[in-house]
Amino acid sequence: MTREEQLLAAMVEAVDRLVDDFDLIDFLHQLCDRCNELLDVSAVGVMLADPNGQLQLIAASDEHARLLELFALQADEGPCVACYRDAVARLNITLGSPAHTAEYPRFAERARQAGFATTHALPMRVRQQAVGALNLFDTREQHLSADDAKVAQALADVATIAVLQHRTIIHPTIDPAQLRSALASRIVIEQAKGVMAEHWNTGLDEAFDGLRRHAGERGLTLTTLCRQIIDGTLNASSMERD
Repeated sequence: MTREEQLLAAMVEAVDRLVDDFDLIDFLHQLCDRCNELLDVSAVGVMLADPNGQLQLIAASDEHARLLELFALQADEGPCVACYRDAVARLNITLGSPAHTAEYPRFAERARQAGFATTHALPMRVRQQAVGALNLFDTREQHLSADDAKVAQALADVATIAVLQHRTIIHPTIDPAQLRSALASRIVIEQAKGVMAEHWNTGLDEAFDGLRRHAGERGLTLTTLCRQIIDGTLNASSMERD
């Protein structure tokens, strides 16, 4: 498919998933996959603000990105954090550049240790209000073109629509328990990844891929499958590794 056809397919897929009741965590992981494919980046992360305005990690395409995102939150530093604060994209951040290193010293060092050379952060926003950030990481010093940046922002906007549909944040009268539920789902997924990584004697990324495959084969959301593994409803030994 051409680039335009791939983007259209990603949008159609997103709309189809949003029409019915859906699992936000699963949806955002699928969106991470589309970002990897359309933008040719190495890893993707999604952060959302909780009802108190504090960023939380919701989805990441691999373990390196997940740990780096968690470090950024703990250190309160990085393009993703800055992007959320002012709702302005941070593009083509070269992690070895003296200027960028000076701006995000701890984040840049940790990102280089994780093997990343370039990063980009795009705001998930409604009008001028940021509700989160879509973060892209590349192991190469490869910049986004103007067209790539438009595609990346379009995908960030799709993620924002998903969040609004899920009614997790934006308006203070919305029940904060909904976002807590999404965060709890992420925790369950991380626990199930650990269980299956041990069972299959594999890495966490490979275990996550296996969980997503098994969820699809069973017609379950990723969160539902992981909860069944953790509560013992589904025996991990019944799940074969590819």
